[in-house]
This record gives sequence, C-alpha cells and structure tokens, in this order.
Amino acid sequence: MKKILYLFSILLVFSSCTDEFLDTESLSQKVNSNFYQNEEDIDLAINGIYSSMYFPEWTEASHSFILSDFMAGYRFPGGGPDDESVQNIANFKNIEKNYFDGPWSGNYQGIFRANSLLVALDQIEVSQEIKDKAEAEARFLRAFFYFDLAKMFGTVPLLTIPDSQNLPKAEVDELFAQMATDLKFAIEKLPNSKYSSADIGRTTKWAAEGYLARVFLFYTGVYNKTSLPLVGGGEISKTDVIKYIDDCISNSGHELVSDFRNIWAYSESNVDYKYAVDNNLAWIGEEGANKETMFSLRYSINANWDVGTTYNNLYLCYMGWRTQQLLPFGEGFGFGPVNPQFFNEWDDSDLRKRGSICDVNDSNEGIAYVSSTDQMHETHLWQKKYMPVTKKNSSGDIVNISNILYGSTQTDYMLNNANELIYLRFADILLMGAELGSAKQQEYLDAVRSRAELPSVPVTLENIKKERDHELAFEGLRYYDLLRWGDLKSTLDKVVNVPVVNSGAPDVYTAAYRAETNGFLPIPESQVLLSDGVLEQNAGW
Repeated sequence: MKKILYLFSILLVFSSCTDEFLDTESLSQKVNSNFYQNEEDIDLAINGIYSSMYFPEWTEASHSFILSDFMAGYRFPGGGPDDESVQNIANFKNIEKNYFDGPWSGNYQGIFRANSLLVALDQIEVSQEIKDKAEAEARFLRAFFYFDLAKMFGTVPLLTIPDSQNLPKAEVDELFAQMATDLKFAIEKLPNSKYSSADIGRTTKWAAEGYLARVFLFYTGVYNKTSLPLVGGGEISKTDVIKYIDDCISNSGHELVSDFRNIWAYSESNVDYKYAVDNNLAWIGEEGANKETMFSLRYSINANWDVGTTYNNLYLCYMGWRTQQLLPFGEGFGFGPVNPQFFNEWDDSDLRKRGSICDVNDSNEGIAYVSSTDQMHETHLWQKKYMPVTKKNSSGDIVNISNILYGSTQTDYMLNNANELIYLRFADILLMGAELGSAKQQEYLDAVRSRAELPSVPVTLENIKKERDHELAFEGLRYYDLLRWGDLKSTLDKVVNVPVVNSGAPDVYTAAYRAETNGFLPIPESQVLLSDGVLEQNAGW
C-alpha cells in the first residue's frame, strides 16, 4: 500500500509566528514584488497555507481536536502524574498562562499566509479559473483557521490583510460574517466535480459546504441567532445551509464506508487483533477507496528528531498506552481514558460501541494489557479510533503499521505515527442534514443508524444528540456540540466521583466547569501583554 503524502512546504517568504501576537512583520511588499509570479508560485503559496495546519512542536495537546474530548466529560485527561497541563485545563484551571500559544500562533500563521496570497492574486498573470480556485482554497483555509480560534476562544481579532495591526477582539457577528463569506466563495468557485482521490488532503466544494453547516450550527446555537451574516450585508439562512447539505449528499460522490469499523486503522491489524479477526474487518485505508473522508490532515513517514515532531501524528502518540507496546495498539503517553459512565450507558447492540472503545478486560479483545503504575485516571477503557496501531513484522518484532504499510524506517514511538487525522467525514454531513431539518432528514439519520445495524428512530434533537455522541465519538467534536446545544454544564455535572486508578491506587474523578468562562478558553497571557491592553482576556480567566 502506498501512502500519498502532502507535506506542504513552509515558504521562506512567509514570516513564522514568534512572540508577536498577530505575526506582525509585514512582508507584503517583498512577497508581491519578488515571489508571486506564476501558477507554480501560487501552488507553493497554497501549500504554505496548508502547512500551517501542522501546529508548532509539542503543542498538539492544546489543540481543539484533543481538548474537545478531555473537556467534554466522556474521556478523562489521563497521562502520567507529571502531565499536569492537560489535567488542569480539562478542569478549567489555567496554571500555565501561555498554554494555548500553539493553537493561537499556528492559526494566525495560517491566516497571515492566506491573507498574503489573497492580496497578491490580482497582480499575477494567470487565467481567471486558476485565480478563482486559488482564492477559494485560501479563503476556505482562512475560515478554517478562524473557526478553530472561535471554537476555542470565542471571538478574536480579525485580520484580512497581511499587515501589522494591534486589534481588539472582533464583534462576534463580524467574525462569523467573514467565515461565512469565505466559505460561500469557496463553494461557488471550487470545481463542481465528484470525489476524486486527487482531492485527498485538499479542500473541495463539498468540504466547504460541510464546514459552512458547522459554522452555522455553532454560531446560531452558541449566540442564539437564526442566520449567518455576510460581509457587506445579506445573510445565509437555515434554508440556504440545508440546500448546501442536500447538494453535498446528492452530488459529491462521497458515501458511507460499508462497515463503520473499517474506517479506523486498527482493522488493518486483523492478523494480530482478535476483535478484528472475529468481525472480518478490513481497513479501507486513506486513499481512493475511502469515500467517506472529506477533509483530513495528512502526515509523513519521514519524521525524525532533526526536523522535529511537527509532521508526525503526535495525537496518536498522546493516546497510546503508557509504557506498553502491545498488539494491536502501541505505546504512548496514556492520555484520554474513557469515562465508564459513557461506556455503560451505550447500548451493547450498537456495533460502534466496541468498534470505538477497547475494554481491555473483555476477552473478545484478546489483549494482554497490564496497567502502568504511573497511569492517571485509569479506567481500562480506551478509545480505538486514534491509537498507535502495531503489527508484527517479518522478524516477529512489534512495529507501527507505518513501518509495514508505508515503508517507514522510524522506530521511535513518538515519531512513527503517520495515520491521517479526519476533520470531516460523510456521516457528519448526514447528521447535520438531519439536525438542520432537511426534507430528507429521516433518510439521513436512518442511513447512519442502518450502517450500525440499528433500527430507525424518529428525528428528534435528543436522538440526533445521541447519534452524534456515538457515531462521532472521539473525533474532536463533542465539546463544541455540547457548547452550542447549551448542554455543557449539565453534562459535566454528572461526572462526579467516577472510580479511577491513579498511579496504581484507587481514586475517583470529578469533572469541573466554571460557568463564568462561557465554555471558552484563556487567550495566551503573552498575547494580551503584547497588545498593551488592546486585547482583553476572556471572561473567567
């Protein structure tokens, strides 16, 4: 199996995020006069924007994807006794004042790069079709970065030019209007062609339609609105968003994988994993046959300590079992033990339950697991979707599947994870269509449940909430769903005195939530200080 890699070059013409709060060195004159000349330069610039999706080294633990799980009550932070940063922020304690500098700087780096290309496009002598596609990709990515910031921090400074500006937080309507306008442009200008393997790792019209629905649901839910504003006037209504979702479902060429469990890499290890063998699983992989994945972050097999951890999927390392290299899951930091309340409330008839969660005490798993003596929040329940996956090689050694499938020679467990991170898949599109109230909402909900071998249920908000919890568990969405539904406090209030084991000793875990934060995270203190008071810290921090 060949791995298609999209290692996006980091262009020297772009400034990197250092200690300036909005990447303030303006290079627009240098870029415009010396760099943007032809289509090849545009491609390099687009790749440079994509490369900002890879956050600075060792900052993935503060990423919105991973924190969504730890702060949503159905996973505990875990790790070791020294992993206090993640444990504290999961309980709304801001011990490290600059803990979120990685996502803040990484997202603004991407925004700066997108803005740099957008202001230069008019001067480049290429066809209008090429310009439109480049602008559409850049604007989608700018919206992607701003939405990531908005989910974490609420509202943030809004920049649409690559210049040094010390700005306060934008008004919520202003910020979301920019996202909506950028995504609408991407939908209108990206090719109207069905899914192709050539699109892997790149944005498409269909991904833009899906992200517009996400932005709409978050904005209208969190801020009690009925429509999305647009820059310069106008709006995007719920009816408009439903049309986009219906269009995506009908015309994108994306579809559900026949078996939910075959989406995840553990199903590749069927020769070594009893659960996969017993259920005849076969990983569909990350290439052309996988029509369910709509937008994902691709990783490299070439990570090493000289280039750092950035292009290796460190998320998987964080999720691996602490001090254990077993089959079919590998070693890592031990983050994210699953809350037994969530596991016990999940109906056993739903194949996604054990397709998503490994109960190491279940003989059907066939795993010789031994608890680490320095594991925190041990529950013996681990999510399966994003774990390092291992197999035996021809010599009988246990290695990461990247060594076997992709030809990687990297053996360091902190650097050898090359599986993609899925940001958007087709099942989510179907569930958003059902939640929004499409005329086909029952059909959409039934399609997701039918794949899980479950009967039809009426389309109600409560049923959709449960379906999202189970279909999309551990995929970086639950916290933001709870936030937009207004269910965050009531959900976390139930996580009280849950039995866990801390460093080998019985203990209990209780989730914490501080309503004064409104569910948003602290802006890095360094950014507040650099702004000289222009940028205000979020409430409650």
